[in-house]
Amino acid sequence: MQKITILIHCEDQKGIIASVTNYIAGIEGNIIYLDQHVDENENVFFMRLECEFSTQNWDLELIKKDFQSNLADKFNMSWEIYTQEYKPRMALFISKYDHCLYDLLGRYSAGELPLEIPLIISNHEDLKGVAQRFDIPFHYVPFTKDIKEEGEKQQIALLKEYNVNFIVLARYMQIITPKLIELYKNRIINIHHSFLPAFPGAKPYHSAFARGVKIIGATSHYVTEELDEGPIIEQDITRVSHSHSIEDFIVKGRDLERSVLARAVKLHAERKTMVYNNKTVIFS
Repeated sequence: MQKITILIHCEDQKGIIASVTNYIAGIEGNIIYLDQHVDENENVFFMRLECEFSTQNWDLELIKKDFQSNLADKFNMSWEIYTQEYKPRMALFISKYDHCLYDLLGRYSAGELPLEIPLIISNHEDLKGVAQRFDIPFHYVPFTKDIKEEGEKQQIALLKEYNVNFIVLARYMQIITPKLIELYKNRIINIHHSFLPAFPGAKPYHSAFARGVKIIGATSHYVTEELDEGPIIEQDITRVSHSHSIEDFIVKGRDLERSVLARAVKLHAERKTMVYNNKTVIFS
């Protein structure tokens, strides 16, 4: 059997679900998952479905052309089709923090993430040994405000060379350039604590501790030019109290960052995220 995932969004109209399901049945496909959502405020329809075909009736390019002419044109759909076998290629951007890096590489090695990691890019050489341990090519690309144009050129060249589909900032401590954001629109994932803008700066956990907060959190989102304002993919919190130290805050915060980023990466790799108007629709 061959399996595909179809993502659709368009103006909400009568008959979309029936037309899509009847079309799949008409080409001898079997729908094994379907979920849909309507944004009533924007009048926009979203749908994700998985279906399977017997191999003797399988022709992806023919299905794409047929889908466009029979359904997409009729409903003015934006749509994407992916085969189950195809694994997106993810580049990791890192600096000196290693907790998210180790977590993602561990999950990747265990087969928990349906993706490939062809390379790691860093603006420091501190974690080169981690990349070598997991047998993933490591590329040191210096990046400061004085040489950011040259750094950007090197980054883009590497991403093209390795045919990268999306980027994950595993605590990469530099601001991504507008050109790179445009090249990978809604395909760059970041992770940070959820204190912004209440506790900005280099030591947010110290500021939160001093304020006596009762919860701390982490947020993973797609990167836009507006710093930390991109569409949110995943979030989580944990409770803290007066009995916890600053070190406890940091440990708990890093645990959240690891798990939240991993869930966001998995959602993206499994094509369960759709972006619209700086928000996301996340399918189960």
